[in-house]
Amino acid sequence: MYRTHTCGELRASHINTEVTLSGWVQKNRNKGFMVWIDLRDRYGITQLIFDEERTSKEIIEKAKTLGREFVIQVTGKVIERQAKNPKIPTGDIEILVSDLTILNKSKLPPFTIEDETDGGEDIRMKYRYLDIRRNPVKENLLFRHKVAMEIRNYLSKKEFIEVETPYLIKSTPEGARDFVVPSRMNEGQFYALPQSPQTFKQLLMVGGMDKYFQIVKCFRDEDLRADRQPEFTQIDCEMAFVEQEDILNIFEGMTRHLLKELKGVDVDKFPRITYDDAMRLYGNDKPDIRFGMQFGELNEVTQHKDFKVFNDAELVVGIAVPNGNKFTRKEIDKLIDWVKRPQVGALGMVYCRCNDDGTFKSSVDKFYDQEDLAKWAEVTGAKAGDLICVLSGDINKVRAQLSALRMELAERLGLRKPDEFAPLWVVDFPLLEWDEETERYHAMHHPFTAPKPEQIKLLETEPEKVKANAYDLVLNGNEIGGGSIRIHDKEIQAKMFNHLGFTPEEAKNQFGFLMDAFQYGAPPHGGIAFGFDRLVSILAGKETIRDFIAFPKNNSGRDIMIDAPANIDENQLTELNLKVEIKE
Repeated sequence: MYRTHTCGELRASHINTEVTLSGWVQKNRNKGFMVWIDLRDRYGITQLIFDEERTSKEIIEKAKTLGREFVIQVTGKVIERQAKNPKIPTGDIEILVSDLTILNKSKLPPFTIEDETDGGEDIRMKYRYLDIRRNPVKENLLFRHKVAMEIRNYLSKKEFIEVETPYLIKSTPEGARDFVVPSRMNEGQFYALPQSPQTFKQLLMVGGMDKYFQIVKCFRDEDLRADRQPEFTQIDCEMAFVEQEDILNIFEGMTRHLLKELKGVDVDKFPRITYDDAMRLYGNDKPDIRFGMQFGELNEVTQHKDFKVFNDAELVVGIAVPNGNKFTRKEIDKLIDWVKRPQVGALGMVYCRCNDDGTFKSSVDKFYDQEDLAKWAEVTGAKAGDLICVLSGDINKVRAQLSALRMELAERLGLRKPDEFAPLWVVDFPLLEWDEETERYHAMHHPFTAPKPEQIKLLETEPEKVKANAYDLVLNGNEIGGGSIRIHDKEIQAKMFNHLGFTPEEAKNQFGFLMDAFQYGAPPHGGIAFGFDRLVSILAGKETIRDFIAFPKNNSGRDIMIDAPANIDENQLTELNLKVEIKE
């Protein structure tokens, strides 16, 4: 056998035991008469010792030839280590080697395989198989596995069953761009890779499966960022004979279970906020509630003077930055420059210092007196020692700008603590949103989301006022899950398609299979989907999902390790009945 033990399990209790270990050479320290090797595998590091008094000359000479990342097998006796290392679990022992076999030699790696490496991100992605050997990446993948196991165990105990759904499906016009796959056997026709198993899980409910889940790969051909990949993993769930409250309770329980089992954190409260209130108080639909700085709308207390900037604005809105009065003028000027960046897009920022003596000093003292500024403080909840930051403009734009500023300030002030977890349900989303470019409605979530039961009649007369029976679960300012009660009535689904601009023929062509299924006793049903990659990263206290994916793509959607996407052979194109100009 290659090993009797791993490199992480031997302790003082194993002293005088004959063992065989296999792994990679982490370090080689050659003193001439004595050689020490740190041997590493997935489980840890064990120190090997070769010395001239107790090791054969042949073995010790072979040990001197070992380089970093050589794969070796050793046999020897566990002995007490003279210079113990309390930093590693095996630090009390070492292996006096009696036999050494080189299983495979290694080139010198392009970066050091250590926790603190000298390799940049690009080079580590190119040699990702080497990067995985490093503890930080290895631990991330192990943590991902633990999260997946806890989810499977929790849902299985709640009588969910995992069912696989197809990867080669039909392209639909709603949502992000599809990745498409040409069909060789059906000339000129294409499959699409699923953005979600949405319709299939609804069909499983029609089929009586009752409680379904799947940890599944999904695909979206859209621009990338730190928390987005072209292929991602989703925890997809659906339940029959449920209302919104049933679903929220089940998945509050799952989130609470994960936080307890994986982080040792007890979370009792899952507060709820409507979409409208989230936008009004935080400027976005996934607010981070680990800290305050709620928005205060200032129109009534600012638009009575001769300050044209505020008077012309649709919305004047501010936040109170805790202890922000300590910011120097230079620091405030940098904040103003920050909100003027193209990524934020504000034209400027008005500020007001709340002094310890109860007075105020603002950047617009020419227009506003102490009584006015006191009202600003009242509306924003500012206290002595705080700083009020105020933006103005069109409602949607200025809310997004102030939301970005709020998050930036929280980052600078150390308020976004990775070991603190604050979940939040956002409910009552609009069912539809108007798109100015296409001049038609789009589904806020997806076309199968049910309206609030009491608002179904409004679909006919005032569709823009209809609220969706939908909900998002937010954790630390990130949407980790979203779902809805689904439409299970064919007539209501037809009305929804009509509002989305589908003709009856287009609806039948795209979704006829689902509409047909609804005629055979579709139960009331609903579900939720969690972004698994994002959930894992947040639970680990990070926000970049790439660190938790074994073989991720870069920001251009490329796998630089295998050099994909790539051109394909002309013979393959001919077989697929495609004519593509291949760029060299």
